[in-house]
Amino acid sequence: MLSITDQEFKQLAEYIRVNYGIFLKKEKQTLLMGRLSNVLIEKNFQNFNDYFHYVVTDRTGDAIVTLVDKITTNHTFFMREVDHFFFFKEKVLPNLISRSKERDLRIWSAGCSSGEEPYTLAMIIDEFLGVDKKWWDAKILATDISSKVLDIAINGIYDNEGIATLPQSWKLNYFEKLNNDKYVLVNKIRNEVIYRKFNLMDVVFPFKKKFHTIFCRNVMIYFDKDTKMKLVKKFYDSTEPGGYLFIGHSESLDRNETEYKYIMPAVYRKEP
Repeated sequence: MLSITDQEFKQLAEYIRVNYGIFLKKEKQTLLMGRLSNVLIEKNFQNFNDYFHYVVTDRTGDAIVTLVDKITTNHTFFMREVDHFFFFKEKVLPNLISRSKERDLRIWSAGCSSGEEPYTLAMIIDEFLGVDKKWWDAKILATDISSKVLDIAINGIYDNEGIATLPQSWKLNYFEKLNNDKYVLVNKIRNEVIYRKFNLMDVVFPFKKKFHTIFCRNVMIYFDKDTKMKLVKKFYDSTEPGGYLFIGHSESLDRNETEYKYIMPAVYRKEP
């Protein structure tokens, strides 16, 4: 394994923080070295300084894709932090639907990883609206910076263990069996989710309309405080009045530093 010097780590970590918001503390130096060593060996780099120069000068975009895939942790599963989904179904959806004048729901799953979160939301919405679903525009935007997990999400294929936590009715209505251990989501659910590669560190969000609900759970734990609060401000500006922000249970917002109103653990609302 190629070793990384303190200066090389500092240089690479700062680049990652500035461009992707991910804050790598000094104790992550060994982890970063381990995740990237094979890349350096494959590319015949002798040290991390040469690798860094390759990353910042590569015009194909391949180097950045590989770096992002290596440094991001994409651990998720269906029904993670399940109380959020119950609250979304029982409180948020009825409120949004009763206030909607155009019969549209604009939901954003930011940091969607391999698709479990946005697909869960799509199934909840489909079940909630029932036969009236055809009258609604309820597509979900799902974004991530990792190309690898987006490919998994787009395919919509999960193993038996992956869907074990889902209600039996969902397994029957929303999945088709591919083989003994693989299941694929039906098209009516897969087609409700629009996947895009997107960097939350972009200075300006390019969305024409604001969102009724934003899910950004277990993403900001990797950011320092300043980066997190700048992102939350962009989320706030992208949220419709009366809309909601869901973050991870291990995350919290300083109520003195955000305009969102606290509703319950990890759930916030923009005042109507």
